[in-house]
Amino acid sequence: MPTFAAVDIGSNSCRLKIAEVQMHRLKTLHEDREVTRLGESVFQTGAISPEAMAATIRALKRFHKAVQLHVADKVRVVATSAMRDARNADAFTEWVRSATGWNVEVISGLEEGRLIHLGVVTHEVGARGRCVLIDLGGGSCEVTISDGGRIKSMVSLPLGAVRLQQEFLTTDPPAREDVVRLKQFIDRELKKAARKIGTPRVSLVIATSGTAAALAEASGYLRKKAGFKEKKKSLANRRVEHVGALTAEVHEVRALADRMVKMRDEQRAAVPGIGPRRSEIIVGGALVYATLMERFGLKTFRYSALGLRDGMLAQMLGDVDLRASVHQKIESERWAGVLEVCRRYGIEQRQVEPVRQHVVELYRALARVHDLPEEYRLWLESAAMMQDVGKFMNHQGHHRHTQYIIANSEIFGFSPEQRSIVSALARYLGKTRPDAMDRVMRTIPLEEHMNVIRGIVLLRLAVALNQDRASATLRIRVHVYPKRIVLELAPTRGGAELEAWSVKKEAAYFREIFRRELFVEVV
Repeated sequence: MPTFAAVDIGSNSCRLKIAEVQMHRLKTLHEDREVTRLGESVFQTGAISPEAMAATIRALKRFHKAVQLHVADKVRVVATSAMRDARNADAFTEWVRSATGWNVEVISGLEEGRLIHLGVVTHEVGARGRCVLIDLGGGSCEVTISDGGRIKSMVSLPLGAVRLQQEFLTTDPPAREDVVRLKQFIDRELKKAARKIGTPRVSLVIATSGTAAALAEASGYLRKKAGFKEKKKSLANRRVEHVGALTAEVHEVRALADRMVKMRDEQRAAVPGIGPRRSEIIVGGALVYATLMERFGLKTFRYSALGLRDGMLAQMLGDVDLRASVHQKIESERWAGVLEVCRRYGIEQRQVEPVRQHVVELYRALARVHDLPEEYRLWLESAAMMQDVGKFMNHQGHHRHTQYIIANSEIFGFSPEQRSIVSALARYLGKTRPDAMDRVMRTIPLEEHMNVIRGIVLLRLAVALNQDRASATLRIRVHVYPKRIVLELAPTRGGAELEAWSVKKEAAYFREIFRRELFVEVV
């Protein structure tokens, strides 16, 4: 059974999780975490400090040894908010590559939220109904409305605990005017979120990450002690028992936030559940949770230890195991993302659907010829659907515009590399043919170049079979021989001469790539 490893390089901490596939499910083998505060300097100066880099590299080297020890078949390394903002992010990714051999993938806030959602709904049974997911990390806060295990709406806000601490809370305890500015900033960002997600009416709120865990533990202590009194000596080393699910009610979070704003760091560290490392950044996170819950009418949240790394592992499982339950969910999510792009750019599905159908038929019929991986079927379908989005910008040169839009759009379920592949498939449907030195092709791993070119040939044939948009009823039959391919066209109404002529124009390119002759017959 394959073994996967997920590495999450966050703004506050780095996390590792290694899991093995057993009976189409994931079994955790190893976990590790290190607080590195990568984003601390980024949110002050715009660059990752050498000290933060070195601390993160030390943690990643330890993770690398664990990955080697468990002989992981696939490792995915992602970075989030701090790396999105850092002007020297490229230098750090090169250092990671030289130290571990890993390629770091810097993901967007929405992709981060999607993966967290995937991890939670895959493992939390209660999350498959209507619920709100909140993930407040070091650099950003993602709020997701989920219904039936599907994302209905999502926002990513610059309300991370480390970011707020560095930008607003520069003294200990925080100055009154700084707290006022912070509250105004939180209100402004949450107003933007409200315009997008409205007022969610849910009975379940799931919160992830360390800030939520700390607030839930501290709230549990509040429930045990009706009066929240500071007793530093008696509380300093006290541990909170984890009994059942960790939850926090809105009035408890508000009480904690208002109280900790007035405390010094050592006083916050003495609160059970907060601890010395979390106490340094808890104030901003607590104010965000309190304000967010009040604004959206959320009465309580339940803490979940699941997070980004669990979503990464679920994604890897779904990509390789077609029988895993998560596979169908990922496929559905990706297709919904494609249709959303089509809707946004005014593409009518009935116009491009015949191209999609024909490219799927060609993919299946010519499987022995093109030898493409299974995932290319979806990439080809996606490119077929989005092939004309560039016309939204300009009909002239629309293939170039299409490539740019696909490569730079946020399409749920597609990594940047996958979007590059789909955008390249859609780019070369005109007169231009792909070349390894093209800017578009240079964004794609070299080992994928031949697959992309073969996919382009199939998609060009599918487009050629639909020169007349009214020819949706054109049926095809493919005969595969050792040295030739015969493509029979059987229209149910009207002729197919235009399509036959268009396909014949592709015969030379087909022969160049597949080393077989292509013949077209109208029957």
